[in-house]
Amino acid sequence: MVEYATDIIRSSQNLRENLEGAAQLFMEGPDNRAAYNNEVLFDAPFFGYAKGDDPIWLTFREGVGEDCWSPIEAFLRKYPHSDARSSDLTVVVIVCPQTEMTYNEQKKAKGFPGRRWVQSRFLHDQVIWGLCINLTSYLESLGVPAVVPDLLEGFKQIPHPRFTITSQWSHRHAAFAAGLGTFGLCDGLITKTGKAHRLGSVVLQASLEPTPRTYTEIYEHCLFFSSGTCGRCIARCPAGALSPDGHDKNLCRDYLLKTTAPGISRLWPELDGAYGCGLCQSAVPCGNRRPAFKS
Repeated sequence: MVEYATDIIRSSQNLRENLEGAAQLFMEGPDNRAAYNNEVLFDAPFFGYAKGDDPIWLTFREGVGEDCWSPIEAFLRKYPHSDARSSDLTVVVIVCPQTEMTYNEQKKAKGFPGRRWVQSRFLHDQVIWGLCINLTSYLESLGVPAVVPDLLEGFKQIPHPRFTITSQWSHRHAAFAAGLGTFGLCDGLITKTGKAHRLGSVVLQASLEPTPRTYTEIYEHCLFFSSGTCGRCIARCPAGALSPDGHDKNLCRDYLLKTTAPGISRLWPELDGAYGCGLCQSAVPCGNRRPAFKS
């Protein structure tokens, strides 16, 4: 009877509704607030779903490299004795948008990020990882095995000849697969609420209806690539890391570590140890909305 009930939970719409309800409840709680000022860190999340056997995962692997995990590879790292197949898995991607207060403050910032933006980045582990861990525990309590790929043992960043650095699991690529948006010139993912957000993802052993992808091109929602206009994120970058050729991750990282990290410690002692920038994700047409589709 327990196994039968679990099968119903896994295959029904109830699982999706319960999962999203649990996420909403978590985000309404204290983990989505800064303890020292009680500010809400992120707006209510929204979700996308992708099948574990979607051919797009192989496409990512071909483009990024063999070290890039597929959903089944990530899943089996936690459940090595499972008989699950790729077709048994669903990848759930969660988008947590920046609040209007955070976005508006960041939009006015020039040359250095706003405090609230840095705050949300500093408390990423508390909110995004906390949310994903909470969802995994909830799913497992229902008898649904689940994993958070970027918290698995062995997860790491990898030097890459083309992309400078990659990792074994990309939330942005997972979000692209799950119908949530396409990439921009600065590498941010442009969703229905723009690219001012943080992402998390969970791989679970259940069959949930995938979110349709309404796009075909990786940069389809970026005005620079879709229509040859815009490029405003280039001027927003204080590190000079953006150009028509794309995103120079080395310049970006140097600015984060050598400029923002020490500057944040001086300006906001409560955020000591934080880094971040995100100026390219605000005061641009795709900052808090999706500006256009490819015609």
